[in-house]
Amino acid sequence: MRKKPRSGPDAGVVTAACEGDRQALDHLLTQCLPLVYNIVGRALNGHADVDDVVQETLLRMVRGLPKLRDPSAFRSWLVAITIRQVRDREQARATDRDRRAHLEDAEAITDPALDFAGLTILRLGLTEQRREVVEATRWLDPDDQELLSLWWLEETGELERAELAGALGLSDRHASVRVQRMKKQMEVSRVVVRALLAAPRCVELDETASTWDGTPSALWRKRFARHIRGCGVCEGLDEGLLPMDRLLSGLPLVAVPARFDVSRVLNAFPTTAPSGHGGARRRHGRRSGRIGGKQVVGGSAAVAVAVVAALVAPRLTGGSSPTTAVASPSPAPVVSVTPSPTPSASASPSASRTPKAKPSPSPSKHTPAAPVHIASGAKKGVGVWSFGGVSQALAASGASWYYTWSTQHSGITTPSSGSFVPMIWGAKSVTDASLAQARSYGPYLLGFNEPDMAQQSDMTVEQALQLWPELMAAGKILGSPAVAYGGDTAGGWLDRFMSGAEAKGYRVDFITLHWYGGDFRTPQAVQQLKAYLAAVYARYHKPIWLTEYALIDFSQGTRFPSAQQQADFVTASTKALDGLSYVQRYAWFGLGADPSKPSSGLFTNGTTTTAAGRAFQSAD
Repeated sequence: MRKKPRSGPDAGVVTAACEGDRQALDHLLTQCLPLVYNIVGRALNGHADVDDVVQETLLRMVRGLPKLRDPSAFRSWLVAITIRQVRDREQARATDRDRRAHLEDAEAITDPALDFAGLTILRLGLTEQRREVVEATRWLDPDDQELLSLWWLEETGELERAELAGALGLSDRHASVRVQRMKKQMEVSRVVVRALLAAPRCVELDETASTWDGTPSALWRKRFARHIRGCGVCEGLDEGLLPMDRLLSGLPLVAVPARFDVSRVLNAFPTTAPSGHGGARRRHGRRSGRIGGKQVVGGSAAVAVAVVAALVAPRLTGGSSPTTAVASPSPAPVVSVTPSPTPSASASPSASRTPKAKPSPSPSKHTPAAPVHIASGAKKGVGVWSFGGVSQALAASGASWYYTWSTQHSGITTPSSGSFVPMIWGAKSVTDASLAQARSYGPYLLGFNEPDMAQQSDMTVEQALQLWPELMAAGKILGSPAVAYGGDTAGGWLDRFMSGAEAKGYRVDFITLHWYGGDFRTPQAVQQLKAYLAAVYARYHKPIWLTEYALIDFSQGTRFPSAQQQADFVTASTKALDGLSYVQRYAWFGLGADPSKPSSGLFTNGTTTTAAGRAFQSAD
C-alpha cells in the first residue's frame, strides 16, 4: 500500500528562509536534502557526478528562494529545479563526450556502476524479485531513468503525482502515459535480467551476448528482448512476475552520505542567507565541485566512499545480502594479530600463465618535477606498506581508498578524504582478533591473497571454502579471494571456488583480481587488461575490484618498463578502468618506491613522486 504523501516543509519555515533566517534555511536544506539526493542519484544511476549535481541544485535553491512567491509550492519548485539540473548535466556531458571522444573510445564511455541500484540491493537484502526489479532499472533509456527517479519516490510517498508532472513540465494525464510506458520498459528489462541470469543460460542468447561488454543499455535491452520474444528456450520467463509497484513501494530512501554537509552550501554565500526578495547578495559556485574556494562535499571520492559503496551483483551467491550500514571507517582497536604478510606482485595473464617468483615491493626511479594537480577518483586506490613518509605520501596520492594486505594499518594515517579496507590475508589470519579488527572498518572486507600461489597465502579451494563462513560472519560486503592469474579460466582456482561457494550457498559480493602486464606498449597493455576483466565479468557477472595491477613482466624473471612507459600506462589504464561499469575499484601496486631500483611504485618518500606517481596523482 502506498504511503500517505508527505506534505513537505512547513510554509512558515520556507517563508523565514526566504527572508534571510539562517536557522530556517539550514533546517530547510537538511529537510530537503534526502529528496534531492534520491532524485539525482536514481536519475543519474549513482554516477560520480551525483554530488556535484546535488550541490548545484541546493545552491540554485538558495539563490532562488527570494523569488519564490508561494511558500506552499516549495516542494514542486524544488523538484523542478532538481530535474532541470539533471538534464543540464546530461546535456553538458553529451556535448563534452561528442567534442572530446575518439571514435575508438566511444564504447568505453559509460557511467561507473557505483549506483543506487547496487546500494539498494546490498543494504536492504531484497527478495529475488525485488533484486531483479532493481537490477532492471539499469536497462532503461535515459529519459525513463529520469522518470523512474520521480515515480519511485511517488511510490514511497515522497512525491505526489502533481509534483512529478510539474517537474517534467507535463499535464497529469501526459505524465500518467509516460509512467505507463516506462513501466512497460521495466517489465521488458526484468525479463532480460531473468534471461541473462538463467542457469543454464540459453545457448543462442549467449551467442547474441558474445559482443556485449556487460554494461546494461537500452540498445542491448532491445537486442536481448528481440531474441527472447522468438526463443523457445527463453519463453515463459515473464511467468510469476509480481507487479513492480508492489515490489518497490516499500523501499525506504537511500541514506544521504554523512560527509555531505549542508552548512558548507550556506558558507558559499557572503551573507548568512538571502536577505529579502529584492537584492540578495549571491556568490555563484562553480560546477567543478568547489565553491568560493572550498570543497562542498569533498568531491566524488568522498561521496563514493560513504554512499555508492556497492556495485550491484546481478546474482549474489547464496545467502542473504549484508545489511551493514555504509559508514565512514572508525579507528580499529589495538589488537595483537598475525604479522602482516608481504604484498604480492603476480603473474600477468597477458604475459605468462605460469606463476613466477615475485619482487619485494620496491618500486622505481624518479625524476624531480613540478607539483601536479591531485585528483581523487571514486575508484582510485593503492596498495600500501610502511616506508619513510608513508602517511604523507598516501594523503598526497589522491587515492580515495587503500589497503595493507592486513586487517590493520599500523603507523599509517588514513587521509580525511580516504578510507582503509581490511583484508583477511590467509588461513592463519582467520582469527577472532583479526575478524574483530576487520569489523571495525567500513563496509568492505577483502578475501584471501593469491591463494593460488605457493609464495603467497597458498590455499586449496577446499580450505578456502571451509574458512569462508567465518569471513561471511563478519557482516561485511565481501570480496572473493584474489587470484594471481587465471580468473577467467574454466576450472581454474577462482572458478572452482565460486562453483563451490554457489553449491554451498555462500555469499560472495564481488570479485577481487590481480593483473600484471608484460607488454609495455600502452594501447596493447590497456586492451589486454580490459579483455581480462571483461572475460572475468562475463563468467561471474559480479562487480570487480582490481586490487593489484601494474606493468611488470614475469615471463622471464622480472622485468620492468621505463619510468615513462609506466606513467603512460597509469594515465591510460585509470581512464579505461573508470569507464568500465563493472569495475568498482582498482588499486595500483603500490605506493612505495625504492629510488635505487626499477619498479612500479609512486613515492620514494613522503614528498617525492616517480613519473608513475605524478600520473597517478593526476588520474581522476
